[in-house]
Amino acid sequence: MTTFDEREKAFEAQLVHDEDLKFRTTVRRNKHIGLWAAQKLGHAGDAAASYAAELVALELGSAGGDAIFGKVRADFDAAQVDISDQQIRREMLEFLAIATKEIMPQSQAIDPSGGRRRFKKMSLRR
Repeated sequence: MTTFDEREKAFEAQLVHDEDLKFRTTVRRNKHIGLWAAQKLGHAGDAAASYAAELVALELGSAGGDAIFGKVRADFDAAQVDISDQQIRREMLEFLAIATKEIMPQSQAIDPSGGRRRFKKMSLRR
């Protein structure tokens, strides 16, 4: 096997790994969103877990975050829960950050929206 072939295999393996982490992070985020929304809707116990599972399943069969947002927004409207679109989206971002920390080790943090590695910003000032 040539060096190029080895590099190609390593790149493909890294891509598969990154996509797996991204998927697992998104599923975890949706579970957190589901439990949060269920609590706001007055669900507890099995009903809350069922609602969270419903959001996870929705992600698997749809276009992603917009479907999750739409379902939560519609359910809040139907139950007359007074939470803004901005607050729902803020919670989605916060739960994405939490899920990222739960799924990925600190040294391998990957931006779920772009798959790029994050590095701390360094100041060049003295």
